[in-house]
Amino acid sequence: MPLSTKQLALIHVAKAKLGITEDQYRACLVQIAGVESSKDLDRGGFEALMGFFEYMGFKPLNPRGAVYGDRPGFASSAQVQLIRELWFEYTGGGQDDTLNKWLLRTFKVSSLRFLKMEQARKAITALKAMKTRAA
Repeated sequence: MPLSTKQLALIHVAKAKLGITEDQYRACLVQIAGVESSKDLDRGGFEALMGFFEYMGFKPLNPRGAVYGDRPGFASSAQVQLIRELWFEYTGGGQDDTLNKWLLRTFKVSSLRFLKMEQARKAITALKAMKTRAA
């Protein structure tokens, strides 16, 4: 499956932040992922390349969204963050809009802020299972 535009952009941001020349970048693609262009990368090649960039000192930002605080009966801040991280890992960079579509389809809530505590537990379990199946 080809990489998303956000994943391709992340590769090029890492390349720029690390100050890697075009020749060095092409050599990394060939040696690490066995491809000549980032458009030919698969998920495994992307993970390997990003692992190398992180080893070289690149620190990608973690996906963070709005924090809704602790509200009785609703998902805790920790649950909300875990759901976002699991979704990001499962989709390879999915954003809140795609997560919200999944929540609406699966739990009949339009956003994480409306997720009840029990629904959050089920969402976490479901995302862990989805991530395991995808691997």
